[in-house]
Amino acid sequence: MSSDLIVFLVLSLVAIATALGMLFSQNAVYSALFLVLNFVTVAIFYLLLGAPFIAMAQITVYAGAIMVLFLFVIMLLGAESLAPTNSLPWQKPMAILLSVILGVEAVYLLLNRAGSNLAVAAPDASLNSMDSLREMAMSLFNNFLLPFEVTSILLLVAMMGAIVLTRQEKEAK
Repeated sequence: MSSDLIVFLVLSLVAIATALGMLFSQNAVYSALFLVLNFVTVAIFYLLLGAPFIAMAQITVYAGAIMVLFLFVIMLLGAESLAPTNSLPWQKPMAILLSVILGVEAVYLLLNRAGSNLAVAAPDASLNSMDSLREMAMSLFNNFLLPFEVTSILLLVAMMGAIVLTRQEKEAK
């Protein structure tokens, strides 16, 4: 068992634990902090894939600036604890459907990559210099499409969570 595989397995467990901690935390501040830790583990995944620029962008943009903004909004509105709410009847089936679609897409991308000769490997030496923005974009959307989409979905879920947590019910007023 190689050291990269051990690091990957440990980080995978940390990423799953922090994602579950974010979902099941009753305190919005703790949930946001779990999300920050999840962003950091995703950045380390990018480092393992040989994409240091994306890893630093992950830390700087997502774990840094956006999460500070989320925490500021949560603290400003005083929405630290979740209030019991009633969900709409269509929310759960829609969430299950979208999760299945995302899972099918991820499996398709993984099988499509496994079926081709394009294995996920360290970028060429010409791409490490990142002389051209076009080369970096092609590398990002060809070699690292799945991690890029997972990161964007995490950001979308975090924004939706911040909106839901800070929304006040009309009956409470």
